[in-house]
Amino acid sequence: MPEESLDTSRFEFVDINSIDRVPCPCGLTRRAFTEDPDQIASLHVVDVDHDARTHYHKTMTELYYVLEGSGQLELDGQLFDVSPGSAALIKPGCRHRAIGRMKILNVPIPAFDPNDEYFD
Repeated sequence: MPEESLDTSRFEFVDINSIDRVPCPCGLTRRAFTEDPDQIASLHVVDVDHDARTHYHKTMTELYYVLEGSGQLELDGQLFDVSPGSAALIKPGCRHRAIGRMKILNVPIPAFDPNDEYFD
């Protein structure tokens, strides 16, 4: 009986812990699915270890979900206390940053593009 081939064109699977951390405005991040040709979304686990630089995106929307730690999110100049379970929908043009020490799940839509990161 011939061996069935696995069609992986409709999914990608990754162990996020196996991805090297890279610097970002918030600290260090592990970025998954950034190379997907459809660029639907990507997934980042970010270790916020210092007060982030305020930045914004012209195209990307970001979903933030706090996994660990506490601090604040600054969204267009307003401060929001955050702890595990806090979430934010950050639309294009919203100036934002994380303050404190925390681990967040960040889902950029479409997938993260380093050319869509702007600083005042």
